[in-house]
Amino acid sequence: MKASVTTALIVIVVILVLASMSLFTVDQRQNAIVLRLGEVVSIKKKPGLYWKLPLVEEVLYFDTRIHTVDAEEPERFLTSEKKNVLVDSFVKWKIADVEQYYVSVRGDEARARDRLNKTVNDSLRAEFGKRTVYQVISGERDEIIELMREKVDDDARKIGVEVLDVRLKRVDLTKEISDAVYRRMEAERKRVANELRSTGFADAEKIRADADREREVIIAQAYRDAQQVKGEGDARAAGIYARSFRRDPEFYAYYRSLDAYRETFTNKGDLLILEPGSDFFKYMQTPRGGK
Repeated sequence: MKASVTTALIVIVVILVLASMSLFTVDQRQNAIVLRLGEVVSIKKKPGLYWKLPLVEEVLYFDTRIHTVDAEEPERFLTSEKKNVLVDSFVKWKIADVEQYYVSVRGDEARARDRLNKTVNDSLRAEFGKRTVYQVISGERDEIIELMREKVDDDARKIGVEVLDVRLKRVDLTKEISDAVYRRMEAERKRVANELRSTGFADAEKIRADADREREVIIAQAYRDAQQVKGEGDARAAGIYARSFRRDPEFYAYYRSLDAYRETFTNKGDLLILEPGSDFFKYMQTPRGGK
């Protein structure tokens, strides 16, 4: 009785072990390949519970989510000008054909990453070699990315991989080229500044010359007008003097003598030596000029 119970338990345990070895699950993030003695028997792409032959078949799982290949260090590439640039890039990829992926790289993700890295570097070297520094940095960057994605995807399909995106995170000049560019930019800015200063100086001189010319014209016109007014005033004064002289010659002589006294004795330091009986003092002796 005990022997039969033990045998039954052993049989049940063996059955459970064989059942556990015969069942496997695939979730939505995976694809599975069933191998029989190293040969691909079937591929499970839909999530669920599946059977396999225990001890004869084995199951390999592959992550079908999107992977990223990100370079650890920027790579150095030459442009058409034979100048080095440092490029930091990354690739987004996923497994598209599980069987081809397994056959090509034996399901080794590291080998797949190395293959993609090599393809990306070769494509970058080819594309950068056709373009100048300006074109690879800003001018044709989008075009380079699109061409790279197509080339890398074509090559990746051979190992069962689909490339979703290729991006250039950073494209920098090397220190030597950066210093040369900065020096050239500084020289260019200085040249522009000197040109602007020269232009400004020339404009300033022209403005000064125009202002001086206008000033001379205004002064000349003012002097002409002043002389004209002065001449008119002198003419009128002479006319008045002439009319006064005709009416009363004695008063005219008296008035002119007062002007002479005013002009002569303006400064107290003036010294004038004359005889007391001189005609100059005749109106100081008597109001009407008598002796």
